[in-house]
Amino acid sequence: MSSGNGNRKCRLWRWRSSPLRRRDDIVEAWVMLAVWVAVVVGGTLAGLVTTHAADQEFARQRAERYSVAAVLLTDVAPATAATDGMDGRVPAKIRWTAADGSTHTAQAPVPGGLRAGTSVMVWLNARGTLSAEPPSVAEGAFESALLGTGAALGLAGVVVGAGAVVRWRLDRRRIDEWGREWDLVGPRWGHKTG
Repeated sequence: MSSGNGNRKCRLWRWRSSPLRRRDDIVEAWVMLAVWVAVVVGGTLAGLVTTHAADQEFARQRAERYSVAAVLLTDVAPATAATDGMDGRVPAKIRWTAADGSTHTAQAPVPGGLRAGTSVMVWLNARGTLSAEPPSVAEGAFESALLGTGAALGLAGVVVGAGAVVRWRLDRRRIDEWGREWDLVGPRWGHKTG
């Protein structure tokens, strides 16, 4: 029990009055407290704000985008290793009819191996131009959580890095002060015994 109490005192020594405590020790203690508060509070807020903003954006995309049936104008080659990054989809020329009755033609990614005349679903945005399919509610929640976590970790990294730089500068200053003090005291200890 006493070792735990002594360990706690050791960790909090910069906060206690001591003839060995220097101004830089107090500054360092306050800086480290500020770093941890910023990491916990700021990281939490950054994560929550980012998650909320991403959720709103994905909900907006789901509300604005809609699917329409399109017709393939050409045969589509089977997906190859080069199209694996497109989820097995291959760019192909398609045609669709908009809600106002106008006909549109464009290139869009479609599943590979389909024949001309096949009906495929494509997504349009509020302006009626081709768009990516919006994430589902579950996909949006997962992506929002990832973005929020990334924002929290990013802020924490910046704050901890800034705190490390401040501590390094304080250590350099303490070492310089010790060197100057040693230059004053060292010659007095130059006497040899024996």
